[in-house]
Amino acid sequence: MSFADTLVNGEQGAFKPATLTPMQKMILRFVVVGLVYYAFVAFLVVLGVSLHFVTYYTIPWKPMDMHRADIAPDKVFDIGVANHRFEMPAERLQVACNDKVRFNVTSRDLTYGFGLFRPDHSMLFQMQVVPGHRNDILWQFDKPGVYTIRSTEYSGPAGVNMVVKDAVVVSCD
Repeated sequence: MSFADTLVNGEQGAFKPATLTPMQKMILRFVVVGLVYYAFVAFLVVLGVSLHFVTYYTIPWKPMDMHRADIAPDKVFDIGVANHRFEMPAERLQVACNDKVRFNVTSRDLTYGFGLFRPDHSMLFQMQVVPGHRNDILWQFDKPGVYTIRSTEYSGPAGVNMVVKDAVVVSCD
């Protein structure tokens, strides 16, 4: 007897689908579909919780963000955004290694993005800048480098040009 026959007919041939009433067939179908569905949901829950545990400490700013009320920044830069342009407090923002820097970014018209990018165009960090809300991020620079500010949120066709090259200079002397 094949595996499929055993599954359908049972070991002794006691299960005969032809003898089931329509109600029994419906209940059996409901149970099988329910088992498959809830097994899939359980799999997704286990996967999600596992990914949470695996990635819990991989977000670099998480510990600082968790205790940011107790941390005094070494420098604070107030940056404005309006008419698809960043309004910088200086042409270049000078930062020393291991300084904790707070970027306060304020929008007066649209939702923008504020992202700091390495010379290889990979992103160091980013945040949304929403008008009428507090938009800040606390970051500790631990490596020297020159970083570019870009908008990371679509704010219309002019948003593509929202780039301030070499805006942040981090030096470790």
